[in-house]
Amino acid sequence: MSFSGQSKVKNKSAAPVQITAEQILRVANESQQALPKSAPKQTITDVEELEDYRLRKRQQFETSVNRNLKTAAVYLKYAAWEESQKDLTRARSIFERALDMNYREIVLWIKYAEMEMRNKNINLARNVWDRAVSLLPRVSQLWFKFTFMEDMLGNYPAARAIFERWMQWKPEPQAWNSFIKFELRLNLADKARDIFERYILVHPYIKTWIKYSKFEEKLGNIENARNIFKRAIEFLGEDANDEQLFIAFAKFEEKYKEVERARIIYKYAIDHVPKNKAKELFETFTNFEKQQGDRIGIEDVVIGKKRFQYEEELKKNPKNYDIWFDYLKMEEINGEITKTREIYERSIGNLPPTKEKKHWKRYIYLWINYALFEELISKDIDRTRQVYKECIKSIPHEVFSFSKIWIMYSSFEIRQLNLDIARKIYGQAIGRHPKSKIFDSYIHLEIELGNFENVRSIYGKYLELMPDNCEAWSKFAQLETELGEIDRARAIFEIAVQQPNLDRPEVIWKDYIDFEIEQQQYKNAEKLYRRLLEKTNHVKVWLGFVKFIHSSNGGVASLTRPFYQEAHKSLQNSDKEERLILLENWKEFEQNFGDQESLDQVLKKIPQRIIKKRTNQDGITEEYFEYIFPEEQTQSTTSKLLEAAQRWKKSKQQ
Repeated sequence: MSFSGQSKVKNKSAAPVQITAEQILRVANESQQALPKSAPKQTITDVEELEDYRLRKRQQFETSVNRNLKTAAVYLKYAAWEESQKDLTRARSIFERALDMNYREIVLWIKYAEMEMRNKNINLARNVWDRAVSLLPRVSQLWFKFTFMEDMLGNYPAARAIFERWMQWKPEPQAWNSFIKFELRLNLADKARDIFERYILVHPYIKTWIKYSKFEEKLGNIENARNIFKRAIEFLGEDANDEQLFIAFAKFEEKYKEVERARIIYKYAIDHVPKNKAKELFETFTNFEKQQGDRIGIEDVVIGKKRFQYEEELKKNPKNYDIWFDYLKMEEINGEITKTREIYERSIGNLPPTKEKKHWKRYIYLWINYALFEELISKDIDRTRQVYKECIKSIPHEVFSFSKIWIMYSSFEIRQLNLDIARKIYGQAIGRHPKSKIFDSYIHLEIELGNFENVRSIYGKYLELMPDNCEAWSKFAQLETELGEIDRARAIFEIAVQQPNLDRPEVIWKDYIDFEIEQQQYKNAEKLYRRLLEKTNHVKVWLGFVKFIHSSNGGVASLTRPFYQEAHKSLQNSDKEERLILLENWKEFEQNFGDQESLDQVLKKIPQRIIKKRTNQDGITEEYFEYIFPEEQTQSTTSKLLEAAQRWKKSKQQ
């Protein structure tokens, strides 16, 4: 089936010459380069041809202007062409048409005036500049061009008048600087000074006052220059607290050998300029003291610089107590008590953000250091007492407390021989937040004073509030022992071991047993061991018991061995590690005090240690020791025989 309307490609093979896209682009580029770069030069031979040429060009320009009514570049080209044809009237007409369309186009005014100046039409140029600055008084470029023209013509009164007109608009500092330079070129310093007086009112900035002072300095009026700096500080008020003004003032005084004046200026600036804006001031003052000062002056500068750094860091984080500690240490070494006290007051005002003790541990040392500073350095006892009181008020005792503060406060009163106040402080501490350290310190005080009845009362309160504190029970019993009250001590130990929730019961039991041994009450000690073994079957208790028996019976092995056997039997169902510890100790005992037969009996009980592997929670295979005791091996062998017999019986039945 054929389609008569469809075209067919007869030869589908590739052409012998292939043309790439790159070749096509290269040929096109070469064709463009072959074209002429500019229009052919036209030669005009007579007036008619010139008029015809001018007519065609004007028609082209007019067409272009009509298409781009508000485009300044078109008008400028048109006017420049007319100027080249020496037809200034037409050129002015074109500029006027352009200004009617957009008088805010600055370049039009400038080109218009420059055209008149090139053709020496000064009055016309002056007229253009005058119109320009009247319509656009905020455009400084027009004023600069206007004054420059009059200055170049030597028409100084006219230039001054233009400057005066300009200054009425309160222009930017560059305009005032140009006016001043103009008067200085004419050697009219008084007029320049009058301009400066108006200048500093319009632009009352630091730079303006410094320029004014330098102006007087160049003229040799040193006292006037100094007075300008003083006026600046008074006139600007708080705005004068800028490091640049003071640095310039100090350098001015230093330049004229007024070293003390410069030093006073620097110190005044350091006290009044904000610390975050005085970095360069500190560096300049440091260099000044290195050049002009003595060792004390240099140290003052260094301290001032460090003080500035600390203040900056504290602005970022006022609760950085480490910075406060360093800052306070520096001030204490410097020896200014008032300054140091002020910083202490500021530091303690930064309370921790939460009522968690971990956030207060660093903070509380600010109070401690403050109290020590008042007591040891400033020797102000009343203020020290007040610091301790305020510190105790600031601590949330219902949540936590600090034993150290209470103990230090009480010790301070003791140093002042106020024992009754010290006791009240301890009582207040126990009532608000009782802690072991407070009780121990209070007890130590009464023991030193020999008031043992008070000590017993304190221990009674101590154990009433903390019945689980084994250390307190032991110390109480030890005190009674030292006082010769053996029955009291035994009664205290007895009450202690009966407490249900002791924090470290092994300590109180050990102290109780040691107490009976020291009193040579071996029967009581043995009974205590038996009572302890009823509560716990720990291997260490058995070892202690066996050791006690061995020492109490004079080292007779035959009397000690039954206790090892009893311990071994009691630990039969305990942890294998504990059983191994007992057997190792028993073996050592037999090696030292027994015979070969008894040693062999113990060696038969020693378990076999084998290495096994297991997989932990992370999927890692690890090795561990497994202990197999002899009785376990016998049970294993018996179970294997029974299993074999059962299998044989089943096979027979089948």
